[in-house]
Amino acid sequence: MSEAVNERPIPTGEGLTFEKVWAMFQETDRKMDRTDRQIEETDRQIKETERNIDKVTRQMEKTDRKLDRLCEQMGGLHNSFGELAEHLVAPGIVERFNEIGFTFDEIAPHGKRILDEKGKVKTEIDILLENGDFIVAVEVKSKPVVKDIEHHIRRLQILREHRNKHRDRRKVRGAIAGAVFLPEVKKAVLEAGLYVIEQSGDTMHIDLPDGFVAADW
Repeated sequence: MSEAVNERPIPTGEGLTFEKVWAMFQETDRKMDRTDRQIEETDRQIKETERNIDKVTRQMEKTDRKLDRLCEQMGGLHNSFGELAEHLVAPGIVERFNEIGFTFDEIAPHGKRILDEKGKVKTEIDILLENGDFIVAVEVKSKPVVKDIEHHIRRLQILREHRNKHRDRRKVRGAIAGAVFLPEVKKAVLEAGLYVIEQSGDTMHIDLPDGFVAADW
């Protein structure tokens, strides 16, 4: 008589049913779908970021080119001021000052640089007039503004210090020349004791109102 074979059921876990297992698979599929969508969204965002970076890079390159052009234009503008000093102000400026009592025998119409001990430029003067008693430094602007006065006074102070080092005791005076002067700017220049050299037709004239006293440095 053969022995009976005892069959053991496959363990399924306590309370685990087909429906529960199926639900678990479906939930896992949904999570995987969400993960796939998140990966796709992340990938899309990365690509969008790369496009934005490319766009910013192109814009920066354009900005760099514009800055380069602007620097070139500014250099040209600086040269135009030099040309204004040379061609419009300088030729007749000695005559204009001689008309008010000066006799200048030396003029530097192309700019005068003052250097420090290390050879670095401390300041630059557009036009410098000299005789035995006076030195007049002229700043040339197309349209002077009030802040130009303070800058020119500092320029005159540097010139004075420079001349003192060379034991040059001549009086230093200043002037601002411009094609267009607003009334309030002209008033401020005169109150600072600086000569006003203003365009008049094809030449320049020095404006000397009653009571004007030139400052000496």
